[in-house]
Amino acid sequence: MNLVYEDESYQIMGACFEVYKEKGCGFLESVYQECLEIELGLRGATFKAQPSLALMYKGVALKHAYMPDFICFDKIILEIKAVSDLTDEHRAQIFNYLKATEFKLGLLVNFNHFPQVEYERIVL
Repeated sequence: MNLVYEDESYQIMGACFEVYKEKGCGFLESVYQECLEIELGLRGATFKAQPSLALMYKGVALKHAYMPDFICFDKIILEIKAVSDLTDEHRAQIFNYLKATEFKLGLLVNFNHFPQVEYERIVL
């Protein structure tokens, strides 16, 4: 079975694992956000951090936008958390981001899990 965007997702997850190795768990999400910006840059990954993306409703642009944590390689949503456990609400959030962008792959990563980073691949 082939994974959607296998090489790109391995590069992203490698960056996440490196940040977890260096910082461990217990920090705020904003700390991991900043560390990932540095690590993805060091790895030469193409990404946008916290881009503001428009939402539509029946062809009309809404006043409210949404900001995923990262868009990587112009096709993968990376949403990070610093919570005790990932929940269905977190999964729904990334699923909605995928529907809104029509991207195929989302990576949901939790840095506040011990003894290792917790992550899920969500494919639309």
